[in-house]
Amino acid sequence: MRVIVTRPRHQARPLSDALEGIGAEVVECPLIEIERLSGLPVDAGDYDWLIVTSPNGAEEIARRGRNLPKLAAVGPGTADTLRRWGLEPSFVPSEHTQDALIAEFPQPAGRVLFAAAEGAKRGPVEALGADFVALYRTRLLTPEPPDGDVVVLASGSAARAYAGVGGAAPAVTIGPETTRVAQSVGLEVVCEAKTHDLEGLVAAVRDVMNSRR
Repeated sequence: MRVIVTRPRHQARPLSDALEGIGAEVVECPLIEIERLSGLPVDAGDYDWLIVTSPNGAEEIARRGRNLPKLAAVGPGTADTLRRWGLEPSFVPSEHTQDALIAEFPQPAGRVLFAAAEGAKRGPVEALGADFVALYRTRLLTPEPPDGDVVVLASGSAARAYAGVGGAAPAVTIGPETTRVAQSVGLEVVCEAKTHDLEGLVAAVRDVMNSRR
């Protein structure tokens, strides 16, 4: 089965290697590019919590964060990235969704800093009365979409970019938020990862492969 991997070029290899390990033919088609907005420190000394929403954000906080309070990581991939930098999150919601973050966030929250991509949805920011800092910008790329049996989508941005370039392969998504975005732009979602990380994506692709044998 030919699987299209859409992660940024510098992040694609681990997923591609894992998919090749289960017998998939992988074609890499990066659809998003991460642009850092600043190299300046992010001082969180006045806050009780710092919420990080993505592995890219986790890397930025690991590099630039100063006087870090308790850390909340949205999604196991974000939590694992923090841990690779020696930072242990104090809270990870049970699902990689904004609703779970808001519903399960420890109370009283105190002062919260929400660190995410420029243009990120502000629902949790408003619900938690948080301050917001933009760490990076996600730029959508416009390559010619390759042929494939399924496309792997690890973010809503990748889903928008894939639909935007006319991609039509059925999608395997990393979680409910990416599924929602994919369906909203007209993509067919054939499987959603049960765990919202690389291992979950690989298992979901394996399930699709097995269903087609």
